[in-house]
Amino acid sequence: MLAARDTDATLCPSEVARALATDDGTWRLWMPRVRQVAQALAETKRLVVTRGGVPVDALAGGGPIRLGLPRKT
Repeated sequence: MLAARDTDATLCPSEVARALATDDGTWRLWMPRVRQVAQALAETKRLVVTRGGVPVDALAGGGPIRLGLPRKT
């Protein structure tokens, strides 16, 4: 999903969950797994998880997060 967006674009984990869900109501069931996978990808530097533009643990509470690709330097 990120590959189809601009280089610096991010997405909400709920966008991923909604894409995986078979109907409108089940997307919430996917959220824990989406966050787990996001955190695993972040730990291997394949994804960046942020809150307010600051890197965070995808499994930690504290509000909405965004998912993005690491910036190439």
